[in-house]
Amino acid sequence: MEQKIAVGEIVFSEDESRLIRKIYLDSVSGRTPETIWFGKDVGTTRDASSELKAIFTEAPFDTPKPTRLIERILQISTDKNSIILDSFAGSGTTAHAVLKLNAQDGGNRQFILIEMMDYAENITAERVRRVINGYGQDNKKVAGLGGGFDYYTIGQPLFLDNDNLNEAVGINTIRDYITYSEGIPTHEQTTPDNPYNPYVLGLNREVAWVFFYEQERTTTLDIDFLGTLQFGQQKPNSLIVYADKCLLNQEFMRKYNIRFKKIPRDITRF
Repeated sequence: MEQKIAVGEIVFSEDESRLIRKIYLDSVSGRTPETIWFGKDVGTTRDASSELKAIFTEAPFDTPKPTRLIERILQISTDKNSIILDSFAGSGTTAHAVLKLNAQDGGNRQFILIEMMDYAENITAERVRRVINGYGQDNKKVAGLGGGFDYYTIGQPLFLDNDNLNEAVGINTIRDYITYSEGIPTHEQTTPDNPYNPYVLGLNREVAWVFFYEQERTTTLDIDFLGTLQFGQQKPNSLIVYADKCLLNQEFMRKYNIRFKKIPRDITRF
């Protein structure tokens, strides 16, 4: 690297955020390639914009990827029954490429697209619909590739911008999240109608998970609450208890293997 920097083959951008490799004419034969894959093989940004114009009559997306580029990647990295995840779906090129490949080779590839921007419905999902059903008119009409997909939107966030719990999501969603975050195995999970205590989330011989939460009041981990916890023959060795406040001292909690986790609610409630 030091040698390449010394001879000017490697240089830095002005803000030093990027390394730039210079390829000189005397070290190559012919024209220096612009990319590893030539545009004629996998398409260019210009091709991608033209493709979007054909679907929408204009290009509603600034940085689309060529469908042929994604097709090539999928041909190399997937088989006919793969599930392809695109966590930043953008204009929906990945779904388009999957549908094209399935139409070409009879594959059963599936796609999962995720897009958080406000164009998810009108660009990302709409492109998929038009590619499936067909688009264009008269001599520019393009037949649909077939297939199908479901479009979902996420619900309210579990946490607010200030990192407090968004209680509007409901108790079941909150319980599900705590259960997931604690990694409670499915066969050890409990529902509020369990025979021990409605606040118990999960139970085994080693540990009991308790989510002591009431939307309309502040909850407190204290001796009185511990007295309500009855686990029959299970008798776990330790407790993990979520609550708003804890009145037990550290010595007592260490003695009985109790771990307190504060529910992140607005402190002005207390």
